[in-house]
Amino acid sequence: MKSIPDFLKWKADGRAITMVTCYDAATAKILNASSVDSILVGDSCAMVVHGYDSTVHATVEMIATHTAAVRRGAPDKVIIADLPFLSNRKGTEIAMDAVDQLMKAGANAVKLERRKGNIQLIEHIVDSGVPVMGHLGLTPQSVNAFGGFKMQAKSDAAARALIEDAKMLELAGCFSVVLECIPGDVAAQVTEALTIPTIGIGCGPEVSGQVLVVNDLLGMDRSFQPRFARKYANLAETIGQAVDSYCADVQSKAFPAAGEYSSKLVKAAS
Repeated sequence: MKSIPDFLKWKADGRAITMVTCYDAATAKILNASSVDSILVGDSCAMVVHGYDSTVHATVEMIATHTAAVRRGAPDKVIIADLPFLSNRKGTEIAMDAVDQLMKAGANAVKLERRKGNIQLIEHIVDSGVPVMGHLGLTPQSVNAFGGFKMQAKSDAAARALIEDAKMLELAGCFSVVLECIPGDVAAQVTEALTIPTIGIGCGPEVSGQVLVVNDLLGMDRSFQPRFARKYANLAETIGQAVDSYCADVQSKAFPAAGEYSSKLVKAAS
């Protein structure tokens, strides 16, 4: 079984890390039999599963419920759970209660967005025996401050600041850092500057690994096709066609057919 220390080994060996975001036991069961290294139970579940317009609607209880489901489906994978919006900004006691819930739900680590104002908490979480993954660049919980889901670190000053933030996260004890929607050359510089691995999404190939939402790579949503999310399947079409075929068979009474149901009454023993 893979574990958190493997992340450092994989970077040292130059071996790319694979991660997907997943929220349910059925999909996690499929992933457990795949070659993917790790699963992120992201606060993006608020959007992908619950239909909200941003991740700020995620709660600790929501993430814990999805984490427990994914753990039941994928007992052999490294699972990282997101600390949702403001759960880490209400004082150490409340933050640690959130960490406690996510770890007891089955996570191997937690992920925390941004550096500013979080260093002492990260140190405390790590000192408590819980691995922490950082997250820089486009941090979706800050969507309102950014004015939307926009590319980050586009200027020289912003790039330098992000690199320094990444170094501080490493010093605080993070075992890896997610880099989201930043220029490829900046992501490469961050990766070079750190000992710990970087996991990229929308920031090019010169990182230690990649993460995609499994629903995106499977093509589950026809209306959501960001440039960075390559589709490896088109399940929205496949599922739609399957359901339409089922409906047609029901209406024509082709389903159920002989052999798909019992045609004889089973008499009780007298």
